Amino acid sequence: MKQPNIILIMTDQLRGDCLGIAGHPDVKTPYLDTLASHGVSFDHAYSACPSCIAARAALHTGMTPEHHHRVGYEDNIPWDYEHTLAGELSKAGYYTQCVGKMHVHPLRNYLGFHNVELHDGYLHAARYGSVSYRESQKVADDYFYWLKHEKGIDADVTDTGLECNSWMARPWIYEEKYHPTNWVTDRSIDFLRRRDPRKPFFLMASYLRPHPPLDAPQYYFDLYKNKKLTPPSIGDWEDEEMWKQDGRIFDSKTGPIDPNLIHEAQVGYYACITHLDHQIGRLIQALVEEELYDDSIILFTSDHGEELCDHHMFRKSRPYEGSCRIPLIISGNKEILQAIPHSTCHSVVELRDVMPTILSAANVPIPDSVDGKNLLPLLPNPNQKVRDWLHGEHSYGPFSNHWIVTEKDKYIWYSETGEEQYFVLETDRKEQHNEINNPHYQERISQLRNHLIQTLKNRPEGFSDGTNLIPGKSYPPYLKESHSCSK
Repeated sequence: MKQPNIILIMTDQLRGDCLGIAGHPDVKTPYLDTLASHGVSFDHAYSACPSCIAARAALHTGMTPEHHHRVGYEDNIPWDYEHTLAGELSKAGYYTQCVGKMHVHPLRNYLGFHNVELHDGYLHAARYGSVSYRESQKVADDYFYWLKHEKGIDADVTDTGLECNSWMARPWIYEEKYHPTNWVTDRSIDFLRRRDPRKPFFLMASYLRPHPPLDAPQYYFDLYKNKKLTPPSIGDWEDEEMWKQDGRIFDSKTGPIDPNLIHEAQVGYYACITHLDHQIGRLIQALVEEELYDDSIILFTSDHGEELCDHHMFRKSRPYEGSCRIPLIISGNKEILQAIPHSTCHSVVELRDVMPTILSAANVPIPDSVDGKNLLPLLPNPNQKVRDWLHGEHSYGPFSNHWIVTEKDKYIWYSETGEEQYFVLETDRKEQHNEINNPHYQERISQLRNHLIQTLKNRPEGFSDGTNLIPGKSYPPYLKESHSCSK
């Protein structure tokens, strides 16, 4: 059989539970539900380092955070990797195209793609006055360049008055066709028109939303604004001090303290998701019309989630389900996937698994540098698994964290303070009850803690001596050297 076309649909900041097929009580995602109904969804998919740069490094290299060196968020660190997903596919005869977000350095680093039509969203580090001409988003970002051509030299996504990390929400002020979500779909469909039909292709449609600004077109706000939405999850372990202190700051990590603004943030986030879903629907229909759908494999995922006011938190980077759990759907060509349609796999999987899965589907060798697992064997056997547990982490100042997650539970260690948490996910998926001091779970907690101790024992920060976890160690977001780590 000839090599299949591969479409990787990537979103930014989409929670793993915010799909209709995942059982969300409020969000409507009919096209993504369709993809899942034709394929396999993974309900224990995670981003091991849940913020934009580190998560995308895992996706593009197939490596753990320790091996790709990005254990937190830091701009302007060059991306120099010998093996990348697009690079391996390009060498194997695929034509490779990315449309949308890359979030790499330098901005026009193609990471092995033959072509990139770039839109990274608003990046502070690429907007400052000291940034060189070629690294300025106003020049290097194709969507911003196009928007200024269409709407005038002063046009920008900030024209709504929103900020790119804020919980504030309001509808898009221009016509819908100028929205960046529509632009990614437009350019992806145009690629289908102008591709070389003699070659298999790899298309990465990389959308910015539902990452803030929460600025979907008015139609999508109207779907949710008058509904009574499920309130955020607030655990019995919460500390409200920071929330009360920062809840009036427009881009606080806590989210707003005003209940009306919490509701508005939910409305804006859900509106962006359904707008995104409808645009993905346009792309799916284009694949059908181009007679490509049956010859293609479609993989849908996100770089990380969004706390969305759960636990008095907003944004990502912390070890809770809203932040680190992501959607993952594999759908498409039945002959290659051999999937059981409309099935759910409970195995713990991670973004590093995307690269080996796609390379395997394309019959392309997997480089030895890859830590991730090929998920294709799970599709006809969704009750199997590729790992027993996953280590996650994030350098984040006083909130720096490491965690071990399984299909049933999660252990969290805050590396600066030494605080520990334990959640029984099989009965408490919203993490409302911290069971760290419950005598019934001490043996299990000790087991998960030891997994973390052994994983960290060779790390340069000195988190572990092989017997105990050691808090208070310096933890920069970028490792200058790679050390051994469990795969």
